[in-house]
Amino acid sequence: MSRSIDRTLLRLFAVTSICLMAACTTQAPKITRSDVTPPVNDSGALRITAVGDIMIDGSAREIMQRYGYDRAFAATRDRLQQADIAFGNLEGPLTKRGTAVNDKQYLFRSPPEAVVPALNKAGFDIVSLANNHTLDFGEIGLEDTIRALDEGGIAHVGAGADLAAARKVVVIERNGLKVAFLGYSLTFPEEFWATAQHGGTAFGHLEHVVADVRAARKRADIVVVSFHWGRESVTELRPYQVALGRSAIDAGAQLVIGHHPHILQAVEKYKQGIILYSLGNFAFGSYSEKARVSAIAEIDFRKHQPVRLTLRPINVLNIDVLFQPTPLTGEAAQKVVRELQQLSSERNTTLTESEDAAVLEL
Repeated sequence: MSRSIDRTLLRLFAVTSICLMAACTTQAPKITRSDVTPPVNDSGALRITAVGDIMIDGSAREIMQRYGYDRAFAATRDRLQQADIAFGNLEGPLTKRGTAVNDKQYLFRSPPEAVVPALNKAGFDIVSLANNHTLDFGEIGLEDTIRALDEGGIAHVGAGADLAAARKVVVIERNGLKVAFLGYSLTFPEEFWATAQHGGTAFGHLEHVVADVRAARKRADIVVVSFHWGRESVTELRPYQVALGRSAIDAGAQLVIGHHPHILQAVEKYKQGIILYSLGNFAFGSYSEKARVSAIAEIDFRKHQPVRLTLRPINVLNIDVLFQPTPLTGEAAQKVVRELQQLSSERNTTLTESEDAAVLEL
């Protein structure tokens, strides 16, 4: 993104900050995945596992058609299936229809009949659609994506037929705990942002995020917010990432998960919450050598508080792994841990190394 884009986002953030100080409110989105009942607060433990960008088509198409789309998750399936809830960012629509956006350099889409079963078999429970490729093939592509996920029993947040649908919270109940998910995009093109008149992604206006998180917190024990944000291929955080991530925690979220840069960025322990600024790529159909390593994040909760974060390094350099994220061990894993330690130390957050993983104890 250019400096002009950065200024645009900061200006939008400033405007929404003024609106927040004026006590702007919005009607709480309707929860449809579970009955609206008081949150359960028992001693149950819960693990959320989160990964980065998922797009198993593009340059991966030939490999997937030859070996099957399950290949993308074969090396990490056991880890994903140990989660109570597994979450990722689904980059690009699941469709064979629609008209390609004319002025975009990169356009993604994947076959729904192949990708949804693969996501199911891998253990994914929910994905974010709030990203800069969801409308690569227009609103028809988005409609097909939502239909395919719904039919496959995979929940989704961050995009919909209009702004209200895009902002709608999803609540999943596990182990006696209710977990609310919200998703927002702060990436261009602006035409992808939903309005009251047309579908798209939920833009991360500060007052929307705060109002949605507060409403979700009243109905759930844990609130998770996903943001598509930042600059691709750089570890440096943009100021609005820090401000918006912390605002989500202040409003009641316990976990913020970032995507879009395609590489790992810092972890920040902020108050009683965790901000993962970027989890990088996961199974992503590109031969780019900029995205070489990433991590699977495991966040363990006790009641409504995170108690431990474990980041497990993976190899995502596709000239090596052919679109199958693969766990790293030994010196290769420790190198990623050291990188995460350095990045996170700049956010006053200390990660330790344990069994080829970066760990944050809360």
